[in-house]
Amino acid sequence: MKKVVAIALLFVVHSIQAQNDVSRIQNEIDTLVWKPFKSAFETLDAEALNEIYIDYALRVTPNGIDTQNSFKKTNLDRFEVNKKEGMAISLDFWFDNRQTNETTSYEVGFYRIGATKNGSTTYSYGQFHIVLKKIDGQWKIIQDWDTASINGEAITATDFSKQHPLAF
Repeated sequence: MKKVVAIALLFVVHSIQAQNDVSRIQNEIDTLVWKPFKSAFETLDAEALNEIYIDYALRVTPNGIDTQNSFKKTNLDRFEVNKKEGMAISLDFWFDNRQTNETTSYEVGFYRIGATKNGSTTYSYGQFHIVLKKIDGQWKIIQDWDTASINGEAITATDFSKQHPLAF
């Protein structure tokens, strides 16, 4: 009986340690990826945003699959236009699910983008699935998929309001 209790206790201690490791890694990702991602998006710094991705990331949107990094040029062009038009952007998001180990993280969540121009703000909502990989000691986005609908239904403020956005 003592052996069973000892084994069970060891299992519990190991599980707690594994959870602590995952939390530590996710906090690292938040600091090194998500905080700079949000900042780059909101300051319209496309170069900083593009640096968060590997050189040839897989990007999938309702517009199709991009394996040639054309999204990076689109970021540069779009943010330049936004700056010229005096647009301010806000980005809020939260995670629905995160599966993380020492070198890879698969992260699913919901986002809200606010675009303010001439005092009027419009919001768009969506869901993302992102894969991050630790490469040469740095976390990089290697795959980025997002959509504005699930099962043919548009993602709305109601969907986004199911959790509070992350604060950095």
